[in-house]
Amino acid sequence: MEKDLIYFDNAATAWPKPESVYKFMIDFYRSTGVNPGRSGFDLALEAGSLLDRLRKRLTKFFGGDEDAPERLCFGYNATDALNLIIAGSLASGDHVITTNLEHNSVIRPINHLVRDGGVTATFVPFDNSGFVDPDDIARAIRPSTKLVIVNHGSNVIGTVQPVKEIGSLCRDRGITFAVDTAQTAGVTPINMKEMNIDVLAFTGHKALMGCMGIGGLCVRKHVPLRQTRSGGTGVRSAYPYHLEEYPWRMEFGTPNMVGIAALWAGQDWLDENGVAALHTREMRLARKLVDGLRQIEGVRLYGCDHLDHHLSTVMMNVEGLEAADVGIMLDVDHNIATRTGLHCAPLVHQQLGTVEKHGGVRFSIGAFNTEPQVDAAIHAVGEIARWAAARRTRQATVTAP
Repeated sequence: MEKDLIYFDNAATAWPKPESVYKFMIDFYRSTGVNPGRSGFDLALEAGSLLDRLRKRLTKFFGGDEDAPERLCFGYNATDALNLIIAGSLASGDHVITTNLEHNSVIRPINHLVRDGGVTATFVPFDNSGFVDPDDIARAIRPSTKLVIVNHGSNVIGTVQPVKEIGSLCRDRGITFAVDTAQTAGVTPINMKEMNIDVLAFTGHKALMGCMGIGGLCVRKHVPLRQTRSGGTGVRSAYPYHLEEYPWRMEFGTPNMVGIAALWAGQDWLDENGVAALHTREMRLARKLVDGLRQIEGVRLYGCDHLDHHLSTVMMNVEGLEAADVGIMLDVDHNIATRTGLHCAPLVHQQLGTVEKHGGVRFSIGAFNTEPQVDAAIHAVGEIARWAAARRTRQATVTAP
């Protein structure tokens, strides 16, 4: 880790990871780094055993159908899983409902299907506090609506959506309800059955404390999801088509066993520390950050009217400065890492009116951030805002008649 770096970009990737995750990944790959399910020797069976046990563990973690753990399928990340869900749920003539809070992992696959696949789409806006009203979803439903897909927690403004209520109205109407949990898996408890979620996408490199290149989807037993890819599975090799049964229906080629090991160790770490306890601590730091930033003249916060149903993700801008410039100052002058720009979620910024500033400055607090680091961030933003205010005053003096 860079000396004294203050890292506030956990919404992109949780970093650092617990030492136990690093150790287990390395030890597993050194001792058991073979291809699971492709051979019958002991080491291959041991690798396959970890894969199968993790399916069961994550199915329980997400509140899926524990009698069907094979429907927990692994892929590269949440983007990969969301592409499988969207392409596997929609066909020409179908209608999909989503929101302005979505990541490009949802926006772009839908836009491709609208342009090229005969699908129609409705993007529902969020309210002034950053939340989607389930009634707006209900009003958007058409006879041809086949899928509603919602970002559980915004990667831009941190608001957590009422997925249980949205899922309930989808269930009543027989519409598949999919949820993107990239920001919430490992942060807030998720129970697919209780929250009326039909299919869920997750990624491993964020709060699940795994590594990059691993993620997947969890599909309830009643959900028809069309297989849209094909390739090797290591099973029934003489069969000329891709297998229709799970997990192979949604898995293709050799799995990322280093990622599987990382997710297993991440689950151990989350069990030891408690998802709810970790979230409580992160939100305490987020409240401290928000309270401090609110006191700084010239700072604008977004989606932070209150922090109920919220993640520890805070977006702001400084009056008179573009977001990227603030990020550079934080990095170069204060050794603070944030994320600036449109955050791969352009519709959020369009609705917020932040596109002309080229987005915003995002602080995303993680499990290893501290109160002194939050204090340092508040102090740094205060210095930048005061410098910006002084510059505006000088410019006004120069241009005055």
